[in-house]
Amino acid sequence: MTDAQFTLPFDLAAALVHLAERDEQLKGLIAETTPFEVDIAEAQTPYDALLESICHQSISGKAAATIFGRVKALGSNGCAPTPEEMLRIRKPALRKAGLSGAKILAMKDLAKKTIEGVVPTLERALEMSDEELIERLVSVRGIGAWSVEMFLIFRLGRPDVLPIHDLGVKKGWSVAYGKKHMPRPAELLAFGERWRPYRTVASWYMWRAFERAGYKATNKIRPAKLKKRKNKARKSKKPS
Repeated sequence: MTDAQFTLPFDLAAALVHLAERDEQLKGLIAETTPFEVDIAEAQTPYDALLESICHQSISGKAAATIFGRVKALGSNGCAPTPEEMLRIRKPALRKAGLSGAKILAMKDLAKKTIEGVVPTLERALEMSDEELIERLVSVRGIGAWSVEMFLIFRLGRPDVLPIHDLGVKKGWSVAYGKKHMPRPAELLAFGERWRPYRTVASWYMWRAFERAGYKATNKIRPAKLKKRKNKARKSKKPS
């Protein structure tokens, strides 16, 4: 066990036993793959985590890292701009750093809502429930539930988060359970009830299943099955 794992706010050993007892396929996956590890030793504030998340949206990790480095250079002491600094930075400077207009508006809104207290401090976030944090943080322009879920998992180490819209989790589920289709969000949510209260750990292993299978194999997985609609046949009236 690494030092990072000691920082988890839940008992990982108990979580693995719980999941193995309730899910045979997951039990095998846990035994065969890399041990669960989420490094939350240096937890970011919601503001810092979401600022970086906005930068990474819809572009490659390498490009995002380059752009975020330029954004950080606009702050003081080599750190990302504080909310107050972000509001003062003019749009042309942010565009020059490589940000789109939509991302600039999102970062400005994030800064504004942080100053107003809508986006909590790290200390306050640690006291809030997952539901409270999601409700608060998705009010920021450009921030969806997925971005908040990644913050909950990888920055706060919350134990019971299931990203039902995450492509890696959905494809990993298809691989792990021998399905030829990806699950609908509602289907994955219902299936994941067996994993409570450690859905984060189960999701992490779905990502590992996706990685093990590789892109070539997972690209063959079909989109989610559509719900079958009941055809209501009209009864024809008998001629009188």
